[in-house]
Order: sequence, then structure tokens, then C-alpha cells
Amino acid sequence: MNKLWGGMFTVAFIAALYQWLGLGNSEIFSQMMETIFAMANLSIEIAIGLVGLLCFWMGILKLAEAAGATRLLARVLAPLFQRLMPQVPADHPALGHITMNMAANFLGLDNAATPAGLKAMESLQTLNQKPDTASNAQILFLVINTSSVTLFPMTILMYRAQQGAAQPADVFIPILLATAVSTLVGLFAVAWVQKLKLWDKVVAAYLGGAALIIASIVYGFSQLPAEQMGALSAAIGNGLILTAICAFILVAAWRRVPIYDEFITGASAGFQLAVKIMPYLVAMLVAIGLLRTSGVLDAVVAIIASVVEWVGGDTRFVEALPTGLMKPFSASGSRAMMLEVMNSQGADAFAARLAAIFQGSTETTFYVLAVYFGVVNIKRVRHAIGCGLAADLGGIIAAVVIAYWFFG
Repeated sequence: MNKLWGGMFTVAFIAALYQWLGLGNSEIFSQMMETIFAMANLSIEIAIGLVGLLCFWMGILKLAEAAGATRLLARVLAPLFQRLMPQVPADHPALGHITMNMAANFLGLDNAATPAGLKAMESLQTLNQKPDTASNAQILFLVINTSSVTLFPMTILMYRAQQGAAQPADVFIPILLATAVSTLVGLFAVAWVQKLKLWDKVVAAYLGGAALIIASIVYGFSQLPAEQMGALSAAIGNGLILTAICAFILVAAWRRVPIYDEFITGASAGFQLAVKIMPYLVAMLVAIGLLRTSGVLDAVVAIIASVVEWVGGDTRFVEALPTGLMKPFSASGSRAMMLEVMNSQGADAFAARLAAIFQGSTETTFYVLAVYFGVVNIKRVRHAIGCGLAADLGGIIAAVVIAYWFFG
């Protein structure tokens, strides 16, 4: 990723130099200097604006973890993964690590999800008869991780709030639907390659329940006028988040968890996270700002838009498309692109909302693959990349369709 962003800086400056020498545009360097300073300032403003929100939510998530929310969800998910990974014995510790990872991802507990995920991969490796080659169970586990199964996309909602969105949670239901599609596409892709028995009664019950929930959401929103969809999504999102916060606190109190101490521990981690993302935001936003000022990003967008126009399509989604295309490669890069769209067009613009849905619908496939397979020295990934990218593509297409349905 360092080489990728270094390349973006280089391309931006070369494009500016070409304009200056070839077109005699002496203003381009002053414009680029203004962009550098403006984007650097914007990066710090965004990070500082997020401090309070990050501290609060990380404190609440720490309470949820201490109250046993992840353990409860792990018990709920355990029967499903026992069927999806038939080569893993029912009493093997890998299943416990897998379900804990999925439960933590579901709640947005990234700090708890990653250690559990790495431990799950190491546990699965003990069952792997070809240590340098990914097993079926490892591939399924990785693909589901890359599909971004998250109920509370709080980081995205916090960015939208910080950027001045009228109803930050109006993308809550669209993100939920898009990430559900990406997860199902990834699961079906792996099941097709590995010939998994999705008609098993337990698996069918889980998938049928998920499909029923999605169908109910789709049907309910299809009965509403377009102008009410965003408002209802915001109301549902705000209601679910507030209910979850109250539930976590009440359960923590019932279990006699030291609420204040746990909250402060989590909030401290939130503050450290806000500080940690500052240099990344500066680097990414400056790079993207330079690419836009130099004309490179606009040229790429214009080419895609012309193709869409040629086939008779609507081009409003094109401005947000770089966010979706960057997400499989770099979480920080796609986040920066999302923020750049919000900053340039407004947080409530169609492209900005779609960029937020892109950001929440999939995960960084190549990063997850490198980290999770790297920890156990797997070199042959087999169909992991193909199935992971299939999930990404499903999420991108679903995000575009859902964004037009809700906000088009």
C-alpha cells in the first residue's frame, strides 16, 4: 500500500508538470500548493472532530465486550459454522475462535475481531494437511471476513455526522442490505467451488432467516414513497443503535461489570485511534486532492462517465465509484476517497451517500488475505481471491442499485 500511495503522489506531480510544460499553465503549481495545505488542514479537522465520537463509541463497545455480547453471539453462530466447515471437528477450538471473530465483526469490535480472527486462522492451520496451501475452511473464513458483516457501521455514520450530514444514519439500511448481498455472494461463491451442502437443514434455517429479514426490509421500504426512505432508515438506525447502547449498559450493570472503568478503558482506546489515523488521513487526502487538482482523477472519472453515457446509463454514481474500487486494496485509501467526495460535493449529495455505502458494504480483501494467510505462512491461496473479489463485486453492484432506490 505504501508503494500504491507513493505512486499516486508521483502521478499527480508528473501530471501537473506536464500541464505546466505542455500547456503553459503556470497556475497549476499554486493550485496544487493550495490543495496540499487545504487537504492537510481538512485531515486534522476531521480527525479532531471524530475524537469525541470515537471515545464514546469505543467505550460503549468495550462495555459490550465486557458484558458478554460477543460470547452470546458466538453461541448463536456456532451451529452454522459447524455445518459450513465439515472438515473441522465439532469440539475443535477453531470453531470457537471463528464464531468469536464473527460476533465481534458483527458488533463492529475491530480490536477484538482481529486477534480472534488471527487465532482462528492459526487453529485452522493445525488441521491443514498442506501447510503452504489454504484449506477450504480457511478460505471460507477469509471470504466471509472480506464481505464486511457489520450490524453497526458506526465509523461511517460518525464521518457523515462530522461532515455535516442532516441525517447521518439515513445510510444505515442501505449499508445493511449491501453488506448482506456481499456476504451472500461470497458464501455462495465458496459453496459452489467447495460443493458445500447449503440445503442442510441447519444452514438452510440460518440462510432462510437472513433471507426473510432482508426480504422484509426490501418489501417494507418498497411500500414507501422515495422521499420517506432515507428518513425511515435514519429512524431505524438511530433506534437500533440507541437500543443497543442501553442494552449493553444494562447487561453490564446486571453482570456487575465496573461500567465506568470499562468505559474509560474503551474511550482511551478511541482517543488513541483518533490520533493514530491522523497521519494516514493527511497522506491519503493530500494524494487524492493532488490527483483531482492535476486532472488525473477527473480524467479517469470522465472516461468511465462517457462509457456509461454511451450505453444510456445515469452517471451520478461515477463520482463515488473510486471509493468502491479502492476498498478491496486499501481501507484508508477508500476512506479518504469517501471523505473527499463528502468534502467536495456535500455529505448529503448522492455520490457522497453512495461512497458511504461502498465503504460499509465490503472489506479490504487483499489486506485481510495478506494478514490472515501471512500469519500462518500460506502461499497458495487457491480460490480465496476469486471468491473474495466476487463478494466485493456483489457489494459494489448492490450498493449502486440500493443507492438509486433510496436516494435516486
